[in-house]
Amino acid sequence: MSLRLQLLRPYLRLTEKRHLARAQDPAALRRSFETKAKLFFRTIRGTRYSEAQTGPFGGIEVTPEETRPGPLILYFHGGGYVFGSPATHRAMLARLAALTGLGAMLPRYRLAPEHPFPAAPEDALAAYCAVMDRPGGVIIGGDSAGGGLALSLLAQIIAQGLPLPLGCFAFSPLTDVTFSSNSIRDNAKSDTILPAERVGDMAQMYLAGHPADDPRASPLFASFYGAPPVWLTVGDTEILLDDSRRMTEHLMTQGVDVTCIVEHDLPHVWPIFQTLLPEARQTLAELAAWITSLSRL
Repeated sequence: MSLRLQLLRPYLRLTEKRHLARAQDPAALRRSFETKAKLFFRTIRGTRYSEAQTGPFGGIEVTPEETRPGPLILYFHGGGYVFGSPATHRAMLARLAALTGLGAMLPRYRLAPEHPFPAAPEDALAAYCAVMDRPGGVIIGGDSAGGGLALSLLAQIIAQGLPLPLGCFAFSPLTDVTFSSNSIRDNAKSDTILPAERVGDMAQMYLAGHPADDPRASPLFASFYGAPPVWLTVGDTEILLDDSRRMTEHLMTQGVDVTCIVEHDLPHVWPIFQTLLPEARQTLAELAAWITSLSRL
């Protein structure tokens, strides 16, 4: 464990976890995350950002200084389906784009509680349909709720017979909004960011009474037969640990080539701290190697 990680963990526990445990106003939560992203998530020099017309609400296109022919990375931000935006995650995607030499697209999707389920999966599908015929193909990904959204999108693509992406990846994905896994309870104290006591509130805002086991909301219950390779990573102290473990088992039983990396004592979606943590940069480098291997098949 790096010294920076040793310092970051208690900071997150004392600040972010408490903030998320107490926050009541989604709009204030969004403003806070946007401000912190500008302060702490520095971008890669030479990266170009432009407004994208992907999907019904556009998004941000990320282009590294040095590019090569290949697939587009279509990435869905996290934030419990309530907060977060392409702007809060663009710095992390800039590093991944620089490592792979590939462009990335971060679509906007509608957020709860103003726009509950199924707004987010509908918007994700529309964004994919706008780029699915791109020369070189598409690789989809996301983190936390955005990781669950990417997996949900993959299941929708298969069910509708659309052109498949080359692969799908997710950081600490939320795959089961029934929140029935043991790690929700067992890691409630050890998780340095997510307050387990708020998962019910998040589900209520997002689902608005819709069944939590709908596969578009909880991809753990979706069918993935015929899916391309999937890459997941999660920390062993996260409340969402079992979301990745159970998702891995589910994918494997359906014949999917899946890689699941469980890291020790790393916070929820640690790659977003890529300007601070060597562990974050290492994970992004490992993911970049996996993406490169897919794009050269």
